[in-house]
Amino acid sequence: PGLSWSDKEKITYTAALVPGEKKGNRMLFLFLFCLALLFFDPHAVDKYFSLCIPPPNVTGTLHLGHALTVAIEDALARWRRMQGYKVLWLPGCDHAGIATQSVVERKLMREQGQCRQDYSREEFLKQVWRWKNEKGDEIYYQLRKLGASLDWSRACFTMDPGFSSAVTEAFIRLCDSGLIYRSEGLVNWSCALESAISDIEVDSKELSGRTLLSVPGYECDFYFLFYFFLEGEVAVSTTRPETMLGDVAIAIHPDDTRYKDLHGKHCRHPFTERLLPIVTDSMVDMAFGTGAVKVTPAHDHTDFLLSQRHSLPSLTVIGGNGIMTSDCGQWLEGVKRFDARERVITALMERKLFRGKKEHPMSLPICSRSGDVIEPLLKKQWFVRCQEMSRKAVQAVEEGDLQIIPHFYTKMWKSWLSNISDWCISRQLWWGHQIPAYRVTLENSKDTEEWVWGRSAAEARQRAAVKFGVNPDAITLTQDPDVLDTWFSSGLFPFAMLGWPQQTEDLKQFYPNSILETGSDLIFFWVARMVMLGRELTGQLPFKQVLFHSLVRDKYGRKMSKSLGNVIDPLDVISGVSSERLQEKVREGNLDPRESIVAMEAQKKDFPKGIPECGTDALRFALCSYKAQGKSPSLESPVIKPYDQMYPEFLTPSADVLFEPRLRRGRQPTYPLSSMDRWICSRLHSTVQQCERGFESYELHTVTSALHSFWLHSLCDVYLESIKPVLKGEGCCSEEQRARERQVAASVLYHSVSISLALLSPFMPFLTEELWQRLLPYTDSDGTSRSLCVQPYPKTSQLHWCFPKEEADFSLVEEVVRVARLLRAQCQLTKERPDCERTSSFYFPFYSNDVSIYRLLMTLSLSVNLQNGINADKQRALLSQRREKLASKLKQALACTQKPNYTEKVPDKVRKDTENKVGTEENGQMHFTKNCTYHISHKMK
Repeated sequence: PGLSWSDKEKITYTAALVPGEKKGNRMLFLFLFCLALLFFDPHAVDKYFSLCIPPPNVTGTLHLGHALTVAIEDALARWRRMQGYKVLWLPGCDHAGIATQSVVERKLMREQGQCRQDYSREEFLKQVWRWKNEKGDEIYYQLRKLGASLDWSRACFTMDPGFSSAVTEAFIRLCDSGLIYRSEGLVNWSCALESAISDIEVDSKELSGRTLLSVPGYECDFYFLFYFFLEGEVAVSTTRPETMLGDVAIAIHPDDTRYKDLHGKHCRHPFTERLLPIVTDSMVDMAFGTGAVKVTPAHDHTDFLLSQRHSLPSLTVIGGNGIMTSDCGQWLEGVKRFDARERVITALMERKLFRGKKEHPMSLPICSRSGDVIEPLLKKQWFVRCQEMSRKAVQAVEEGDLQIIPHFYTKMWKSWLSNISDWCISRQLWWGHQIPAYRVTLENSKDTEEWVWGRSAAEARQRAAVKFGVNPDAITLTQDPDVLDTWFSSGLFPFAMLGWPQQTEDLKQFYPNSILETGSDLIFFWVARMVMLGRELTGQLPFKQVLFHSLVRDKYGRKMSKSLGNVIDPLDVISGVSSERLQEKVREGNLDPRESIVAMEAQKKDFPKGIPECGTDALRFALCSYKAQGKSPSLESPVIKPYDQMYPEFLTPSADVLFEPRLRRGRQPTYPLSSMDRWICSRLHSTVQQCERGFESYELHTVTSALHSFWLHSLCDVYLESIKPVLKGEGCCSEEQRARERQVAASVLYHSVSISLALLSPFMPFLTEELWQRLLPYTDSDGTSRSLCVQPYPKTSQLHWCFPKEEADFSLVEEVVRVARLLRAQCQLTKERPDCERTSSFYFPFYSNDVSIYRLLMTLSLSVNLQNGINADKQRALLSQRREKLASKLKQALACTQKPNYTEKVPDKVRKDTENKVGTEENGQMHFTKNCTYHISHKMK
């Protein structure tokens, strides 16, 4: 604190740098996050790049889906920072109203045997804040371990006082403009939570037929299927017999000839004796069930819309706690809803009105927080009018003001927003932003429901006095006990986190954000609402681009779920974890005991030996290597593991030449002399070009693919191996020439490594920083080196060594290397280097300046003098076995294609796969034959 940016620039990496010695990870970890506090100040330069992290719920820990978001966003932030932008990447955490309250309620019940209602509201909120202060920082710890270069000085929690003031201000302004209103409407209701919930908290459980399910609060399970019965003289079907007490009409299709004579008539309810009108509506499916639909407006979304078209009344028969109401009659009043179902079916049977039951596929709405079956209930709630705001959100995309990436989400965006309904924003919870609306009670007034709103009770009282023309002292105000939907507050995140409604310097500089990057599952529940609220409240779109990535799934293609046991903590991938610890984590969680058993069994199957340590950089690189804009990636540790092998080559003594002070000191750019030098420089130029294009198009998988190919295969596998003899001073030329070749090779290697580290830095900040500080490619006048994270990102315009001809012709060299290594592997050679003989007339060390190799035809043959002890007969026998195995596979594949009517019966995809398999086997056999010839023709010593 108190340092200017110019002072911060001079802070350097001060640890002792001993060539070849690896520094401790703890020191490096602390160092990198000192940098995070110093170098990531957004007030350093003149170009701007800002984004906010999708605020994770405070309820728990991050999983690999969050890690994917962090890896992508951090790569973009570091890339822009290295390009000289002012980068502001803001961290935040969401209070997660329903999820957090549920966690704390279960904790209190488990530890103290008390429920929420045993406390006052104030006492319960103290318990929630205590839990948040104890557990809430775990997410930030995970983000730091992931290397996220966030601006921690601006970390934002959605229940912070400043953010809460912004939520209140947004509600007041939207109420004043008429966009928020209070009305009775049908909402998704969880009887277990006794609250309305949003669509994203509703999971659709697909049932194929008769299904027995457990329901919270009941000791026995219940069947879910279709039931048929008579209502009057009309046969109807339903999946919820208990709601028939709330039926107000029977609907039929106007063209259904079976019921032509019933148009405009009535039938009598079998239990209440009410007369139910028979109405005609084209929305009724004549082919489904009996073609007659009972209409229950207070308990079904479709029926509610139908009732509005026909001016039908609504009758609520299930209360918010899941208990049947007095409108059902004394025989059902006070009975739990699913117990009432059994009573209704029994009563129908007794009256001989029950016509049976039928298994049929159906979709059952389940509360993701409680596991309860959702009840559509008619409740008075606060709603946001969305039609006009959604129209503007669609228009923003159509006119190009808002870019959605990838583009195929645009159609989904338009379709959903064009058919949007009003948004219920009130929740019957205690944890959250209490709605700043007050019910007004006037002296000697009728019991009517009147509401006002205000930033405080005093302001609300003054508004009420003006509205009703009375003295403020004659008014009694009662604040609405409900809280706002979490998605309402998180929808304000891009501008509220910057100080809105005050016109702060942060808001002026960094709003609108440059981009929003998030999972495609949040396109409507968060992204669309941010766009609508941002444009309405600030007059601007909250960001210019939206980059969606697909969901991370497990190896079976399933979405991450705690109850499935497939949620993986990224720290467990980074540091590794035993199977026993994985099991403990499930037991320590808040799952239902039955779900815990299922989750633990799944873990035993998927991770019998736990998860091996992979490291932060390997995880980040693996996550970014997936085509995040396409199919949902399926991640598991064996997929991540290969990326932690990218660096050992440069941590071994064989590369000590890079760290020799006499070679670093005063090094000048050197023109690459040999063909190998020109090839690696050209490959580097091509790699930088691929990185530029990949970053600009946000296709990070193309960047990581290019870097992996260059670093591991071109630089480490080929170039470094080829120049080792040069670096050791081997060769038949003069000592002066060998010294010159050594200097040039070291310079080219130094150039390639330093540029590569800069390219890799956005993905692998830990290892690249360590190697960079050991390499010290650029130093200040005092001999110290600044962090890699503030070095310029490489550009092709700054690289002049591009040799397309050598790069294209190098395929022959690569083929020679590949065959030579294949021969060594087949012959089970030791690491001792065998003598090489050649049948061609030219000298072929990889590091030679002789470029004639590129002009030769592909007729070169290699002869490897094998070490003593190699059994030629055994090698021939092994090769023969391989040949027979390949021939057998090829025969089987060909037999599939020769069956009668193969072309007509087999689908195109299957035929194509089979043809590819045949081609692979044929090529494999040809490849084997060539290698077999090579192998058997070699001299056997």
